Amino acid sequence: MEYSTFGRHVAIDTWGVDYTLLNDAEWLKHQLVEAAEMAGATVLGVQERQFEPQGATVLVLLSESHISIHTYPEKGFAALDCYTCGETVDPQVAIDYLVSVLKPEKVYGKKIIRGAGEMEVTEAVKELAPVR
Repeated sequence: MEYSTFGRHVAIDTWGVDYTLLNDAEWLKHQLVEAAEMAGATVLGVQERQFEPQGATVLVLLSESHISIHTYPEKGFAALDCYTCGETVDPQVAIDYLVSVLKPEKVYGKKIIRGAGEMEVTEAVKELAPVR
């Protein structure tokens, strides 16, 4: 069987997110797993770390690749990304879910096609309207 190297990578920066949400690694872990499952991905493992005095990192290992978040609650900032190989799992579904629960004031991001030669930025989002 031959496998395609095609993949999609969505990376976003969110600003203006509630401190409490960004400083709760356990809650973030639950949300990332939910996002992965909504996108149709297969979760293989989860790592989360709560930092002191604040901040969190969560990495969800997928059969199709990964989804992650790193937060700076004191700045209302979170960096998220989701990379999936193949055409059956859409990383945008996972990212859209996370934006809906984080409710940022601003979102900046890019969508990249990977594994098809030179990486192609398919959409450069400078700013999305607030989700509130």
